[in-house]
Amino acid sequence: MEEVFILIAEDDADDRFLLQSAFEENGFRDRLHFVENGVELIDYLKNNIVVEGVVKPPRFILLDLNMPKKDGREVLKEIKQDPLLKNIPVIIFSTTNNEQEMKRCYELGANSYITKPNSFESLIKTVAALRSYWTHSASIP
Repeated sequence: MEEVFILIAEDDADDRFLLQSAFEENGFRDRLHFVENGVELIDYLKNNIVVEGVVKPPRFILLDLNMPKKDGREVLKEIKQDPLLKNIPVIIFSTTNNEQEMKRCYELGANSYITKPNSFESLIKTVAALRSYWTHSASIP
């Protein structure tokens, strides 16, 4: 079975810890790679997913919108315009819960938009559903 690799862009240390814990609580041993801002995310994608000429993308990217240096909207647009990166599923994972923002993200190419849960128990359920869908149900080219 191939290793599941998930890339998470989150600038808040507490949220990174909670996400790591939620994956572990679900019994998932996926390789999680965290970046703290949009610049780090793009650099990581451009420098680490092509291995010996073969694209080895993450199964999906969890992308916070409100990050320093380069925000999630800019990153989303950049990913979806890049021929090597555009097929990577990008799930917006943000505290911003507003219809216009959601619409804008979908227009930029987001594959899903999830408002961050307000309890750890809800986060555990959200992570389980996300992982189940994007690693078992969805077909990714």
